[in-house]
Amino acid sequence: MSDYQILQGDCIEKLNESRTYFMCGIQLTFLDPPFNQGKEYRYFNDTQPKETYWNWLKEVLSKVYEVTVDGGAIYFMQREKNAEQVIRILRETGWIFQNLIIWKKKTSAVPNGFRFSKQHQIIVFSTKGRKPRVFNKLRIDLPIPAEYKYKRVNGVYLTDVWDDIRELTSGYFAGNEPIRDINGSRVHKQQSPVALLMRIILSSTLPGDTVLDPFAGTGTTLVVAHQLLRNSIGIEIDPDYVKIIEERLKYPRPSDNISQYYNYYRYTENLKEVWHAENLAIIEQRRLF
Repeated sequence: MSDYQILQGDCIEKLNESRTYFMCGIQLTFLDPPFNQGKEYRYFNDTQPKETYWNWLKEVLSKVYEVTVDGGAIYFMQREKNAEQVIRILRETGWIFQNLIIWKKKTSAVPNGFRFSKQHQIIVFSTKGRKPRVFNKLRIDLPIPAEYKYKRVNGVYLTDVWDDIRELTSGYFAGNEPIRDINGSRVHKQQSPVALLMRIILSSTLPGDTVLDPFAGTGTTLVVAHQLLRNSIGIEIDPDYVKIIEERLKYPRPSDNISQYYNYYRYTENLKEVWHAENLAIIEQRRLF
């Protein structure tokens, strides 16, 4: 079984204080911090001077680097306009660049009067060392483009453009996955999709590895890691979000169940090795029948 820890507080303080949680080393970190774009957070100033903001993130990256094993990975998500700063501070804190992933949103592009409209976020994949200790080459059953004549018999390898995962910030199009309050409003405006974290964790870990999320939010990283038999550590400063994470882990929601995505990745050569071992036979039976 996998183990998870939820640490409430400032991520830098927890990375300094809670060394016992990190003694065995971190294999993967998902870093999705506030973007410093003026959003309202109860425990974070999202309108900091640029230099202050990037120096703060640089410190976070340094602390994560210290607790990461050789070959461990980090996936750093940010706004598209900040790609240059993200790659720079990753390099300055010791990380080796591997990919600039383009997460193309399935929602409408944001209009602009004097430049091309924006419709993606970046995710920078980097490692501690030149090569990752683990990289599982995933194959997906991507829908056939209209101009293709023949159907693919065994899917396609995943590339650095991810345009098949819907974001959860698109109102009613987000479906049942976003966590909502009694009035039906989304509790966390930037909740990450289960499908996104599942792809990242499947790509860069094996069962038994430990995944870190320094800005855990509503806990999607921990929810997915737990189902995939990965250990996880989430740091979250907002006590209300910590309660939500605990609730999601204790009482799984149907929309959080990753088995719904198994068939999409079925052509991956080592899928049975990297997927959750329990209930795998049941998933296979459902797919066949």
